[in-house]
Amino acid sequence: MAEQKKPINPIWAAAKPFVNGGASGMLSTVFIQPIDMVKVRIQLGEKGNPIGIATRLIKDQGLGSLYKGLSAGLLRQATYTTARLGIYNNIFEAAKVYNDNKPLPLWQKAMCGLTAGGLGALVGSPADLSLIRMQADTTLPADQRRNYKGVFDALSRIVKDEGVKGLFTGAGPTVVRAMALNMGMLASNDQAKEMLEDMGFAKGGTAVVVGGATIAGFFAAACSLPFDYVKTQMQKMKPDPVTGEVPFKSSIDCTVKTLRAKGPLAFYTGFPTYCVRIAPHAALTLVFVAWLPRLQAKVGM
Repeated sequence: MAEQKKPINPIWAAAKPFVNGGASGMLSTVFIQPIDMVKVRIQLGEKGNPIGIATRLIKDQGLGSLYKGLSAGLLRQATYTTARLGIYNNIFEAAKVYNDNKPLPLWQKAMCGLTAGGLGALVGSPADLSLIRMQADTTLPADQRRNYKGVFDALSRIVKDEGVKGLFTGAGPTVVRAMALNMGMLASNDQAKEMLEDMGFAKGGTAVVVGGATIAGFFAAACSLPFDYVKTQMQKMKPDPVTGEVPFKSSIDCTVKTLRAKGPLAFYTGFPTYCVRIAPHAALTLVFVAWLPRLQAKVGM
């Protein structure tokens, strides 16, 4: 008689998509953090190619400089990615039931991604703000640097200096950027996997998981970079020491001023580096989130 599988604890079953989402994002961040550091430096105007910038950072500040803000990056994944992938899984499964378990059309997948991305970004916005400021700090003159000791020091000082609402500086662009990224990433991943399966690749196999994740990574980068550019400019800005005015009054103001001063291609500043950073991170996250349940199943989780 075949051994019956032990039923999964209902609490763990509900938490599993969120736990796996956060764990997958955190694992990916450890691999990608140095590339993200270089990407931010390029967006903030540092001259040179990515390899040259990384080399200078290591020479001037040591290898650890490439991991500046890692604690904030991990916290961001523990909040933002935990929320967005867990919410996406629940919304996607509900949509499948609504469609009688038939494959969802692309527009419904896109809506699931948009919703999950927006809600997840609200949760992760404070950690994202800390990450950007920590990475941008060394680009500022010495007397203007914030010199955060770590992510929790950054969060506490932001609240002290700017109030609780300061934690959500740039939250609007962050949410919009996350919606664009998740629409590109999650919808294209599911669509690509279905297409690969239709081409004859085994459902759930390595080729489908890795192939779908790779395609999703590119679309995640292409859809989200303009919003990421505006978000970065908003989050790193500081008031003028004389007038107290900030460079941009809102994300729309930032967009308009950038268009006037630099043209539309400015929003794709650092695209190769951004693509190298976002695409592998998205791909690795999706691969981990597909494989973690298989590993857990082997130990009865």
